Amino acid sequence: MNDSISAPDPTATRQHWMSVLARAPAEAIEAGLTPPPAWTRVRGPETGLVMVRGRAGGSGSPFNLGEMTVTRCTVRLESGVAGHAYIAGRDERRAELAAVADALLQDPDRGACLRNSLILPLAAAQREQRLTRAEKAAATKVEFFAMRNMRS
Repeated sequence: MNDSISAPDPTATRQHWMSVLARAPAEAIEAGLTPPPAWTRVRGPETGLVMVRGRAGGSGSPFNLGEMTVTRCTVRLESGVAGHAYIAGRDERRAELAAVADALLQDPDRGACLRNSLILPLAAAQREQRLTRAEKAAATKVEFFAMRNMRS
């Protein structure tokens, strides 16, 4: 039996907050970055296309579904910490703010506070939106059955 408490995986933690930031509106990110730090742009924001791939049936052969517009940005804080962001769409301001938030979240002094004040509320709101969409979709579900099942 192992009594040691394992630390959370830093890669998974960062993937989570970057996922939340990528879906968050610019206004919500900006509101969580008060007071805003000083930063410089290292790259971008730049808009381009990425190929979205799918799999037949979710597990079959991969195929190219189509292209999607993304915007990326990299910033560096005065402390030297770099932040990166990739977001769907063309909102350059949102990509830049998400990159700033990524850099701040990596800061040991400010990261924990920012996770509690910015990432957790955004994640909860996004989870609620997903549940609401799922409930609306479930309400339109039609159960199909074969005619032979009706004969008894």
